Amino acid sequence: MKLALQIILGLFSLIPLAFAVMGLMNGAAWLSPHAPVAAAVDNQFRYYSGMYLVVTLLLWSIIPEIQKHFRTLAIICIALFIGGVGRFISWRSGGLGAEFQLTGMFIELGAPLVLILAWLVARRAKG
Repeated sequence: MKLALQIILGLFSLIPLAFAVMGLMNGAAWLSPHAPVAAAVDNQFRYYSGMYLVVTLLLWSIIPEIQKHFRTLAIICIALFIGGVGRFISWRSGGLGAEFQLTGMFIELGAPLVLILAWLVARRAKG
């Protein structure tokens, strides 16, 4: 079960890594290539891309001994879930952005399922 959780986290961590790198390098313009992007929006987008990168690095640091890091993983999952709620609010109030954002929202809203698996792994490690 621990190995399954490590594989799941390792694979899913590649998603925020990819978006962090694209966001840091290209800014918000890659989301809207045919429309100008306000400097403040681009600035904020690159900032959040940096945060994505930090969260990915934090996740990678706990994967090897995931059974010992339930609290850290819980904070990461809560952050992802809250981000997914934000995407949901945006979708309902302003419409669907890009299709991949809807996919991201479903992954983020599913973060509590990862916590259940992590709790089982941590419990088994103690028991």
